[in-house]
Amino acid sequence: MVTYLYWFLVAALVIGALFGVGVRLGKWKPALIIAVIIWLIATLAYYFWLQQVFVKRFGGTMHISVPEEQYHISATWKDDNMWIENYNPETNQCIFQEYSRGNMLEGKVVIKNCNPLQSTGMVLPKDSAAQ
Repeated sequence: MVTYLYWFLVAALVIGALFGVGVRLGKWKPALIIAVIIWLIATLAYYFWLQQVFVKRFGGTMHISVPEEQYHISATWKDDNMWIENYNPETNQCIFQEYSRGNMLEGKVVIKNCNPLQSTGMVLPKDSAAQ
């Protein structure tokens, strides 16, 4: 809901710039430049800062895909960034990876010889381990 409100506000600012400067003052070139700058700043702010803040603090939806060769173990928040732990049975490694704003400056920790299923007594199905 907050995301829809944010994009509604961005659309209102863009339309306001086009109407206020373009229609009222008759200066379409500055109106288009201002509208593009507003849209660009709002889009960059959303993808590099606001997306995870909205999801964590106000509810919402994010989609993150787990690579096919890995199994998802857990996920947790550290400040406004999400950390995801996956297990790769082919290399016997646990990958603890940060999903940060805009997928930039992500941290990654690889734990070698990590078999989280062994300690719980769980066993991977033979056909899924072979894939």
